Parts: sequence; structure tokens; C-alpha cells
Amino acid sequence: MTDIHAKALSLLNERFGKDSLISLATLDGKRPSVRIVNSYYENGSFYTITYSQSNKIKEIHNNPEVALCGEWFSGHGFAEDLGYILDSKNMNLMSKLTDVFSSWYHNGHIDETDPNTCLLQIKLTDCVLFSNGTKYEIDF
Repeated sequence: MTDIHAKALSLLNERFGKDSLISLATLDGKRPSVRIVNSYYENGSFYTITYSQSNKIKEIHNNPEVALCGEWFSGHGFAEDLGYILDSKNMNLMSKLTDVFSSWYHNGHIDETDPNTCLLQIKLTDCVLFSNGTKYEIDF
């Protein structure tokens, strides 16, 4: 890993390794849809909590390629529905996310009793990040 690549990854962690708003774009056939989601970045992936019956998840099931942007960042990746947030395979990550999203997680927006409440992972394939006049291009 080059120093520039390491610096870019450090900037991603600094900027998005907390509750962050990003725009997430999906495709329904040929028509794009974009929405803002709360997200958390860790180890080359963004994570968000959503609903398995939402249009975004339906579109992702048909085409997992997505685009994201926010805060002088844009990227592409593959999204995967990791299933019910309380599934045992998601417990470690959800423990972290309930803390990261603590300012709104328990305000009635998330229904932990509904098995359609799901965890979405977006594995980045590439991105461009700008910081203090420097452009960083990253391939994952």
C-alpha cells in the first residue's frame, strides 16, 4: 500500500467512520433513483440500516451495482442485503451501529421486532475523494 493510498483510506475513516449522510443511487431497469441514507464506513464498506421491502432493496436485489456520494466523495460498489438486523451473524456489527447511530436509532424509526428491518453493506469497488485541494482515486 502506498502512502497516498493509506492517506486516502485514513481520510475515508475520518470522514465517514461515524454517522454520515451519503446519497445512494440504484437502478430500476434503466431509470436511476437516489436517496440520502445514514451510513457508517469501515474497511472498504459502507453500512446502513433499511427495510427489505423498500424500493432500494428491491432494486439492489435486481442489480447490486450502486453509486454513492457525499462530502467531496463519490464512488461505486456492490450492495448486499445482509438480512435481519438481529440475526446472529449481524450482532457484532449491529452492536457497533446502534452506538454509531445512537442519536436517532431508538427514536421510533428502527423497528427491531420487524424481521424486514435489514442491514445493507455496500462494498466499494472504486472512489474519488477530495481533501484540501488533493484528489485521491482509490481502487479496492
